[in-house]
Amino acid sequence: MARSILSLIAAFFIGLMSSAQTQTPKSNNQKFSAETVKNTIDELQKELSEKHPGFYRYTAKTQFTAYIDSIKKTIRDSLTVFESFQKLKPIVAKINCLHTSISLPKAYLDQLNMRPNLFPFQLFFSENKAYVVKNFSGNSGILPGDEIVRINGKSIPEITALLFALIPSDGYNQTLKWRALNLQFPSWYRNIDLSENFSILVNQNNIEKTYRPTGARFDDIAKDGFLEEPARSKQLEFKIENNVAFLTIHSFAKTDIKNSNQDFKKFIDQAFDEIKSRSIQNLIVDLRDNTGGSDSNAEYFTSHFFDQPFRYWDRIEVTETVAKEIKGLSLKLFYRKPVEKNGIWLWQKAKHTPEFDYYEMQKPAKNNYGGKTYILINGFCMSSCADVAAILSHNRKAAFIGQETGGGYQGNNSGMLPVSLVQPFGFALTVPLQKYTNAVDSSVNFGHGTMPDYKTEPNSNNVLNNIDKEMQTALDLIFGAESVQHGLRN
Repeated sequence: MARSILSLIAAFFIGLMSSAQTQTPKSNNQKFSAETVKNTIDELQKELSEKHPGFYRYTAKTQFTAYIDSIKKTIRDSLTVFESFQKLKPIVAKINCLHTSISLPKAYLDQLNMRPNLFPFQLFFSENKAYVVKNFSGNSGILPGDEIVRINGKSIPEITALLFALIPSDGYNQTLKWRALNLQFPSWYRNIDLSENFSILVNQNNIEKTYRPTGARFDDIAKDGFLEEPARSKQLEFKIENNVAFLTIHSFAKTDIKNSNQDFKKFIDQAFDEIKSRSIQNLIVDLRDNTGGSDSNAEYFTSHFFDQPFRYWDRIEVTETVAKEIKGLSLKLFYRKPVEKNGIWLWQKAKHTPEFDYYEMQKPAKNNYGGKTYILINGFCMSSCADVAAILSHNRKAAFIGQETGGGYQGNNSGMLPVSLVQPFGFALTVPLQKYTNAVDSSVNFGHGTMPDYKTEPNSNNVLNNIDKEMQTALDLIFGAESVQHGLRN
């Protein structure tokens, strides 16, 4: 969810670890005492438990405390900046909130990116096995489709277990984590291994061979959509072919859409007007890799599938600590004081911003659609995109195809997203201050995203041969598999 105004407001009343923001580590090799690192962990737990509205949403307090204690027991000597980061990062990920993150100081990260310390392959993961998609090592003996069995002595299942403990996602979701590894493996792997030389065991046609490639620099292997955000000329795409409408929404973010010289509401209105004028009875919506954005855009799109008023969010909560810290005359322009009801502090609708309007009853769009809808989803459907999927799934407005959404079915923690510095290390900590609960059945999909009605399992063959299994499944449902094979897709 993108709420730039509110993220600025949040800075007025969030004080996480920010008492010494001018301090920075003297060098990357500076050592911090074991006591300093442990004290920082204790302060982090205290502050987050008081201000993060979903700190114990998926992990019980006793379990969380035991986990933190187990990490503190591993700290027996002084640690560098990077070693300290390795202790804190899994604690933050343990919150099971994709909007909560901790990152290295930018200057440190920039220095890392100048070094050849990235694993020089793009991998695809299937059934806890890793297959080469692209080879950036310069070693022509390793081909796309070859299986990587071990890296620097660790098996792929060992590595993925370590990385899963670092990648934040909503609840117990894993599809987001697999998607992250498929698109960002070298960056995530560097969190556990700063090697500049690698020893890898490769399975090639059932023959195992060992290779020793050197590492790569970030700029040498980062490509559009791999290690960096994909650059798209258009965020919104629409067409009608063979009496089927195809609508792709890459992002709900206002900035992304504006940068592609598009107007979201105008585009959506024109698309549904054309669908109605041509009496289209089948619509395929592609939301794969849509990481979210504006709630107003997300809700507006959702409203096109209802012909009666409907619920979008159920409520928005904050912690008691945050509720009591909200004060100041100037800030009253943007929000009202949270109110306590049955032990829960509820966020109130803002006076001068529509950011929080969506827990009220919503109106259906004038040109709403009543035909059959098929929505393609995967692990990178996050935040407001996951809200869209949840509401449409709960109200049975579409059939979902693909993999579980990365964002939570029942809601997420987001809204105000202040970034504070964790001192004395200079780590950037992003903390959401609002807990959103979607207007769905609270007993369904707890700790998970929206589940597909037709699950597709990604595999290396499909990836290497550019086979779109989700789209193929949607067309099979519309035309029948035999008809699609005979060319109705074209």
